Amino acid sequence: MLKVGLTGGLASGKSFVGSVLAELGCLVVEADKLGHEVLLPGAEAYEATVHEFGEGILNADATIDRARLGEMVFGSPERLEKLNSIVHPPVRARSVAMEHDFAKLHPHGIAVHEAAILIETGSYRKFDRMIVAACTREQQIARAMERDGATLENVLARLARQMPLTDKVKFADYVIDTSVTKDRTRDQTVAVFEELQKLAAQPDAHGRNPLGR
Repeated sequence: MLKVGLTGGLASGKSFVGSVLAELGCLVVEADKLGHEVLLPGAEAYEATVHEFGEGILNADATIDRARLGEMVFGSPERLEKLNSIVHPPVRARSVAMEHDFAKLHPHGIAVHEAAILIETGSYRKFDRMIVAACTREQQIARAMERDGATLENVLARLARQMPLTDKVKFADYVIDTSVTKDRTRDQTVAVFEELQKLAAQPDAHGRNPLGR
């Protein structure tokens, strides 16, 4: 099975690329989605998170208010590191289980791990290939501002904490230009998928990388 990383930045279009790859038959592991799931009541990270950050992060229905939790860790590397130490292990465990189940059914399949900070954390090194979804910074800002509750201050603050897309593309084996229409973005994604399919069918492809990683 070929392991592929998919990354980008805030509102860069990586989720759209991931959805196309899923339609084409790839396993797409969404780190953000798993992060949400492990924080649900009764899930792996729920109790430890409430214990660490207090019941003030809870909504009336006992779910965690992720926006409030985000405000608590924003600007505090120590608190963010603590939250990550609670959330990341169960997210990794779930992703490994998904990958294992998929590999049993599709030994020559393609498992795509979609996350915003694969490069920043160094996680990109564990993948056979890397895809970066990229557009202009102006498009990132405009798209992010269309989301519910978005403010220009918060959008700019999030972008400031991320590696610029112009730097991320240097780590890519495939760059998908999402500054164009969705149809053209889909066409690029299909072309990348076809290349990945060829690699997945080659037993010696795993672990090799054009960038020498």
